[in-house]
Amino acid sequence: MLKTKDPAVYKLIKEEEKRQEEVLEMIPSENYASKEVMEALGTMLTNKYSEGYPKKRYYQGNKIVDEIEIIAEERAQKLFGVPYANIQPYSGSPANSAVFLALLEPLKDKIMGLSLAFGGHLTHGSPVSFSGKYFKTVPYTLGKDGMLDYGQIEKLALKEKPKIIICGFTAYPRVIDFKKFGEIADKVGSYLLADISHITGLVVAGAHPSPVPYVHIVMTTTHKTLRGPRGAMLMVTEKGIKKDPDLPSKIDKAVFPGLQGGPHDNQTAAIAVALGEAAKPSFKAYGNQIVKNSRKLAEELLKYDFNLVSGGSDNHLLLIDLSNKQVNGAIAAFALEVAGIVVNKNAVPEDPMPPFYPSGIRLGTPAITTRGMKEKEMVKIAKWFNEAISEVKNYRLPQAKEERAEFWKKFKKETAKNKKLLLIAKEVKALTKKFPIK
Repeated sequence: MLKTKDPAVYKLIKEEEKRQEEVLEMIPSENYASKEVMEALGTMLTNKYSEGYPKKRYYQGNKIVDEIEIIAEERAQKLFGVPYANIQPYSGSPANSAVFLALLEPLKDKIMGLSLAFGGHLTHGSPVSFSGKYFKTVPYTLGKDGMLDYGQIEKLALKEKPKIIICGFTAYPRVIDFKKFGEIADKVGSYLLADISHITGLVVAGAHPSPVPYVHIVMTTTHKTLRGPRGAMLMVTEKGIKKDPDLPSKIDKAVFPGLQGGPHDNQTAAIAVALGEAAKPSFKAYGNQIVKNSRKLAEELLKYDFNLVSGGSDNHLLLIDLSNKQVNGAIAAFALEVAGIVVNKNAVPEDPMPPFYPSGIRLGTPAITTRGMKEKEMVKIAKWFNEAISEVKNYRLPQAKEERAEFWKKFKKETAKNKKLLLIAKEVKALTKKFPIK
């Protein structure tokens, strides 16, 4: 047993289990996988190599693995209503990479995605990512109201004529109009890639419109709101096959052998389990409760004069600009963690602060909804949130870089002993005991 064979690692795992149980996990890209998903991850499938695709492997001994992967593919196809699914990508970034490898010519073709500074993803064309280094990029931004400006997006697309347009984001709290994106892509002649990693569970539950009728390719991670293991899927829609009958084959070849070797078979099995769980009626209620909780939390935070980007939330996440609270996101995130509330610092549109010390924070409701919390608990969380931020509003990040290390050392030491924050953490712990991780 791990406890006796490697007590050092065992001890740390148990400490992490305790941490997750006693805090409010509110990073919107995090969630709790079911025990059944984690059971599938910890099986002897870990030992197998299965390069290739079902019934077309380069290794022997894959009869059972083939059946598992086919089950996962069929469940994805049925759940999303698509004719093709590849569940082998190791994670979201490699999955997006595969789409680009399949369809784009490096240093020539253009990608058009939401700017990272406005809520896009690194792989949507950021200059610090491979997507911005090896392909020409055309970033679009949000309107001054923090919302997607489809008119401006269309004008930019018609001017630049990108080969791929990406819709689907990491820090956008509103509903995405996939139909409008589809109309834009059709006018330009572009492929339309929907990266729905954050909202997949909501799409499955009917709590957010599906991109499938309007896009050519869907990429999603399998954790986050889907509650599966860390992994990803690529799906081609009927519209995608109509545009390019060879699209599934191109993507298959880009995933393997283009980018990776053997898939992680234990991950494949866990994805199959998660997709089976997502097909149950209870998942629909769960996905809709995530949105109800997010909207209620937004409503309560607005009462405390928090500046929510776009003014609220229609999905699972909230993005908050803390400028009016005289505190930056890094300071706020640390203080909230001391108080038992785990969020992440995040840039906001037109952020004047550097990425490591942004003006905002990003938080969401998937994990706390998994625990069974509802609107009543959102009222408490908003209150704690306000109290925690109030405790650190007088801390000012030094302008001079050389002074920041000493500032952080002092700030963390003082904040870790803050009586009010520790009291909130105690109250949070009492609440989490009422909602054990399922």
